[in-house]
Amino acid sequence: MTHTRFAFVKARWHASIVDQAYTGFTELIPAAQIDSFDVPGAFEMPLMAQTLAQSGKYDAIACAALVVDGGIYRHDFVASAVVDVLMQVSLKTDVPILSVSLTPHHFQETDHHMAIYSDHFVIKGREVAQAALGICAARANFKALCAEIESPNAA
Repeated sequence: MTHTRFAFVKARWHASIVDQAYTGFTELIPAAQIDSFDVPGAFEMPLMAQTLAQSGKYDAIACAALVVDGGIYRHDFVASAVVDVLMQVSLKTDVPILSVSLTPHHFQETDHHMAIYSDHFVIKGREVAQAALGICAARANFKALCAEIESPNAA
């Protein structure tokens, strides 16, 4: 039996928070089925996701980053560009690429905000695991349906 294999890409900016998405992801998907990769920041995630998708080793890829407002509007553009390109890579490679890329507008590195966003990333990690499992199941069901339609007498 072949197990579904997942990749999880983590941006290292605010790593202690971003890592919590992986924690949530592994609550639903066994760590033995996941390969984890670190990249410097959110902007590097699409290239890594593309490299992983093109390898043919993964059924789905999750990417996580926290892109914060540093007092300029650049964070909105970075987050938008990253998510847009992740979607393009997914469509180009036919591998689901899922995002936990959050862009809080009023993040401050206080204990309070660190705790709130750490907890939130665990939840988002679970949600992206559910999405990964869901899209993998939907694609498997579609492939089975296609095989059944192509050879109706085989059943």
